[in-house]
Amino acid sequence: MAAAAPALKHWRTTLERVEKFVSPLYFTDCNLRGRLFGDSCPVAELSSFLTPERLPYQEAVQQDFRPAQVGDSFGPTWWTCWFRVELTIPEAWVGQEVHLRWESDGEGLVWRDGEPVQGLTKEGEKTSYILTDKLGEKDPRSLTLYVEVACNGLLGAGKGSMIAAPDPEKMFQVSRAELAVFHRDVYKLLVDLELLLGIAKGLGEDNQRSFQALYTANQMVNVCDPAQPETFPVAQALASKFFGQRGGESQHTIHAMGHCHIDTAWLWPFKETVRKCARSWVTVVQLMERNPEFIFACSQAQQLEWVRSHYPGLHARLQEFACRGQFVPVGGTWVEMDGNLPSGESMVRQFLQGQNFFRQEFGKMCSEFWLPDTFGYSAQLPQIMRSCGIKRFLTQKLSWNLVNSFPHHTFFWEGLDGSQVLAHFPPGDSYGMQGSVEEVLKTVAKNRDKGRTNHSAFLFGFGDGGGGPTQTMVDRLKRLCNTDGLPRSRRGTGSVSGSCMTWSCSAAWPWPAVPSSSTQLPCCRISGGQPVFCPLPPANLTHTPLWLPQPPGLPHPPSLPSPALGPCRLLLLTQFHDVVTGSCIQLVAEEAMCHYEDIRSHGNTLLSAAAAALCAGEPGPEGLLIVNTLPWKRTEVLALPRPGGAHCLALVTVPGMGYAPAPAPTSPQPLLPQQPVFVVQETDGSVTLDNGILRVRLDPTGRLTSLVLVASGREAIAEGAVGNQFVLFDDVPLYWDAWDIMDYHLETRKPVLGQAGTLAVGTEGGVRGSAWFLLQISPNSRLSQEVVLDVGCPYVRFHTEVHWHEAHKFLKVEFPARVRSPQATYEVQFGHLQRPTHYNTSWDWARFEVWAHRWMDLSEHGFGLALLNDCKYGASVRGNVLSLSLLRAPKSPDATVDMGRHEFTYALMPHKGSFQDAGVIPAAYSLNFPLLALPAPGPAPAAAWSAFSVSSPAVVLETVKQAETSPQGRTLLLRLYEAHGSHSDCWLHTSLPVQEAVLCDFLERRDPAGPLLLRDNRLKLAFTPFQVQSLLLVLQPPPN
Repeated sequence: MAAAAPALKHWRTTLERVEKFVSPLYFTDCNLRGRLFGDSCPVAELSSFLTPERLPYQEAVQQDFRPAQVGDSFGPTWWTCWFRVELTIPEAWVGQEVHLRWESDGEGLVWRDGEPVQGLTKEGEKTSYILTDKLGEKDPRSLTLYVEVACNGLLGAGKGSMIAAPDPEKMFQVSRAELAVFHRDVYKLLVDLELLLGIAKGLGEDNQRSFQALYTANQMVNVCDPAQPETFPVAQALASKFFGQRGGESQHTIHAMGHCHIDTAWLWPFKETVRKCARSWVTVVQLMERNPEFIFACSQAQQLEWVRSHYPGLHARLQEFACRGQFVPVGGTWVEMDGNLPSGESMVRQFLQGQNFFRQEFGKMCSEFWLPDTFGYSAQLPQIMRSCGIKRFLTQKLSWNLVNSFPHHTFFWEGLDGSQVLAHFPPGDSYGMQGSVEEVLKTVAKNRDKGRTNHSAFLFGFGDGGGGPTQTMVDRLKRLCNTDGLPRSRRGTGSVSGSCMTWSCSAAWPWPAVPSSSTQLPCCRISGGQPVFCPLPPANLTHTPLWLPQPPGLPHPPSLPSPALGPCRLLLLTQFHDVVTGSCIQLVAEEAMCHYEDIRSHGNTLLSAAAAALCAGEPGPEGLLIVNTLPWKRTEVLALPRPGGAHCLALVTVPGMGYAPAPAPTSPQPLLPQQPVFVVQETDGSVTLDNGILRVRLDPTGRLTSLVLVASGREAIAEGAVGNQFVLFDDVPLYWDAWDIMDYHLETRKPVLGQAGTLAVGTEGGVRGSAWFLLQISPNSRLSQEVVLDVGCPYVRFHTEVHWHEAHKFLKVEFPARVRSPQATYEVQFGHLQRPTHYNTSWDWARFEVWAHRWMDLSEHGFGLALLNDCKYGASVRGNVLSLSLLRAPKSPDATVDMGRHEFTYALMPHKGSFQDAGVIPAAYSLNFPLLALPAPGPAPAAAWSAFSVSSPAVVLETVKQAETSPQGRTLLLRLYEAHGSHSDCWLHTSLPVQEAVLCDFLERRDPAGPLLLRDNRLKLAFTPFQVQSLLLVLQPPPN
């Protein structure tokens, strides 16, 4: 008769008894874990080949392999070691499950019969490959595998810490390569016992179900003898009885989806991500084959395109499982881009290219936007999503907030224009769960919308560096599908949308007034709002000829060069959230810079082709064509190239979205329509610039002591203060160096003081006046600046060149304004937002630095001051001080980030009335997109010409491009948005021969309402505040 269990049991000793029974460290000679693998034998033969290249399989297997053995080292970082593994399975193992056990540093990929079959990584808990579930009598006993091992870990190769710069000399080692018998029954018992331990710990000592779990586990240990497999079924039956006890109907439901977040580049280069995708997804294919109910959600079209190109067999399998509903493409974008820095048009292109790819390769588009790892979210994303066929949004990054916890996990997110999407943040605060009881309980406990929603998403699988789910994770969640005391786990619904984000929509908490405001907190890892690629501003690249119209070619549409998909997609690739922000290793930054150069080169080729189209290829003397890519008439000073490399300044007028011939070198300059610029240097070294609109006074060190709006005599600089004051801060975050800026950096403010006498007059007046100075920022860093005022220009420009060589310093420039307002306005994609200028609440002071695109403005009734810029993204207004973030100097993960020479321009624009009425928005556009002087390969047209104009100053024609579907290149896509925050009617006028005009969504699908009324080459359009509209124009065919 079995001994009776004692009436009293000690909680801790019982718990630890079970823990030791499954421990991989203690008592493995007699516990259950030590019986997971049975007999083993070394591989028959091991040989290797080391290369600095990432070779395709067919090329790699042809190389010279040399004998290798366990314990050998290989490397260094970023190299690849291929192993040829010769196997001979012992005859005695017939009828048993046989694994290849492989443990090495680095990331491995098993190749069998010329195809990848499984990833192998110690970090991702994948250290064995199933050779056969049950060795048959007639199965071959000998076979050859190849293991491709990348010399980097799941999270790169940081020297000393994960986010440190990579260690270029790091070496790697093979520590195990053997065949072994796998005991599946032992594995199942281990899974059950670990779950019972998790329930006992998670529910705690005051919970009845917790004791039931602990006592069940204890009894399993009593009846299970690891050395006698015949005792296992009794123990298994005890576990099945426990897990078979069902919960009630009111239990919270988690929707468990496999996921494998792979940063498209981060602590490893782009090319390594290609292999990470293969290693991760081929393992997922195995899991889908073995578990028909297993669902895997996969985002980022770019990564799927890489797999399609490099691993066509794997891609075909993914398509097959997509048809079965197990492999679910999500997200809808080309990459998981940064959510704040790219322009609105760039974000539209992310969805356009992504959705088109998913439809082409997998037969349908995504209905949810998937952005789990991005550091903040634009207030215009809901409108962009809705116009791209997306109604739901998933992320979890707000769980990283240090100061304020976001109050919801499921809510309706309302964008700037009023568009709403259903948003969900998995309450477990992770996109890399492992299916543990602790995570399941946390998902329920942390849910902030209890009583409103009773469902939540649960994303499981190793992520960031790939890896993905494991069989153990899948088995844990199978066991926990409906067990008393825990939430229910639902899998296999066939649709991510249906399984995690459409339940109880009517009960979801409505969150008005743009919740993206809460993303711009110090914990959101925004890299100071400052991308590192300052020499080549990435956001501005979205307005090269790839995005904006090529008006020179528009009179001859058949000749209009069509931007290729390659450069467009390359630009979208570099807008990945750890690339465009600079929070990546040096190798990635260098690759991105090369990509930007390729994009610019292609854009310049397009410009040249457009100019040639204008001249119809006629031979003749070369001329100059002045091109205006903005939709309003501009009169500006332009430096025109002259023979011999010289330049001359000229005042030119160009119509909107059009061109004008350049004035001939010998033609007299027209009389200036306004007062010329006067430049005066006083005896004390100060300089005054005056163009009749602004009067600018600089002290002898280059600081701004006065800025007067001449017509009203209103001073814009605060009394007793100076503007254009450079300030330096210590910039030492808690850990995430290139990501975080902490509030305490503001306590270390140190003004950078110049020396009197360094200010000198540059251009002496007329159409332009300027002064310039040098400033020593520190012993290692310096800047030079030219302060420029042009005739008729409403703003003063500050052209700045910095040689930056610092460590953990932060450079800003400040302008104290003679303006008082509780809020400031900042431009975002397709619109603007207000932020407080005070620190009344924790939500206010946590936004000590926010995102801004081309301008920010501080206005009181009747007067304001706007700060414009051409490539900076971090800004703040505290009280009356406007501050623009210029440069940072983090040292990880890239020790060289931002080091070197930078050029950028910012401008100051005082104005009467509101910023809308004063023209701040077009002024900021003009600063960012100067007039172009294009060499014409033939005689340039003699008359000015405009392709488009818009009647309302509130409406901006942002983009003109060829439509995605454009027979004979005769369909154009126009994108316009309302910029003032008002209801506005406007007329769009065109000089092109338009045959048909129809509204469309951002995916360029026609409005079912049909064509618009076109009258006298004009269209009437109505806008609501911050609304973005897209328009297809079909041009008339050319006459025969």
